[in-house]
Amino acid sequence: QVQLLEFGGGLVQAGGSLRLSCSASGVIFSFNTMGWYRQAPGKQRELVAVITSGGNTNYGVSVKGRFTISRANGQNTVYLQMNSLEPEDTAVYYCKGHGGVIPRDYWGQGTQVTVSS
Repeated sequence: QVQLLEFGGGLVQAGGSLRLSCSASGVIFSFNTMGWYRQAPGKQRELVAVITSGGNTNYGVSVKGRFTISRANGQNTVYLQMNSLEPEDTAVYYCKGHGGVIPRDYWGQGTQVTVSS
């Protein structure tokens, strides 16, 4: 059974930094893409950042220039370095992997990030 586990959430003051990590278990293939999404209370889930197996990245407009996504070479592990955090970044952050013989999305349970002003 495929599981994605996120680590690194917590409470931080505005202007601070956090680093999230996500590791997959039970996977016998390499995800084509891995990424981070977030959902704030009362809002829809939105893209934060994605990275392909080839290292190409894409970021949500609100985090571009502040967040950096990276992936361990050849591994189903992805990181999100978040700098210059703002209260608006407060949300549950979810890791997602996409791939498989019949490609589909796999989601983690989420980790809470709270940025205080």
